[in-house]
Amino acid sequence: MNTASAVCMLASKSGVGSSSSLLPFAFLNICHYYQCHIYSYLYRLKNYNNITNNFPGGIFESVRRISLFDERPFEHEFFFQIAQSFPFLEKLTLINQKPQNNKQLRKSKNENLPIIKYSYLLDLDISEAEKDYHEQFLFDTKTCLPNNVRVSMNYRLVKKVTRNFRRNTTRSNCAKMNFVFFLRKLKFPGHLKDYFPHAQIF
Repeated sequence: MNTASAVCMLASKSGVGSSSSLLPFAFLNICHYYQCHIYSYLYRLKNYNNITNNFPGGIFESVRRISLFDERPFEHEFFFQIAQSFPFLEKLTLINQKPQNNKQLRKSKNENLPIIKYSYLLDLDISEAEKDYHEQFLFDTKTCLPNNVRVSMNYRLVKKVTRNFRRNTTRSNCAKMNFVFFLRKLKFPGHLKDYFPHAQIF
């Protein structure tokens, strides 16, 4: 077995390269008796796109912008992991049309969820997400949005989730927004501005 074969076999058996937290590996040609040293470079990119439920975890302090997409539902635990893995996240885009599976189960068990915080978030786009994800980010029992966040949402779904912009559970997060863009908007009710007191609404 030559050096290259030994390195490739070691990388394959150890799962090296399967984690997206690492950039391409630098295999140093320091091999004696087939003992190889493998070095890696930390993930330094600012963007991390098309994250799915198969996301392996890890800490990505350099990443500022992510997008989430899957044909399977994202549950609350997934978003908790995302917040932990990207502590300095500034922009989050979510595309998912599958309703969450565990929501009704938790309701029946009266189970409390950890509130997720996105301390540095500036821009949130859930306009192409199913209703459950509007609840995920607007309910103050699930998510604590920072002040002065820009949010793009589906108007019809927000109207349902907020119960025609009168629901207290969603009021505090909506009050933190400084810019709101509604996809598929209809005629706005007169009290809409009271629900988003600090936001420009489009």
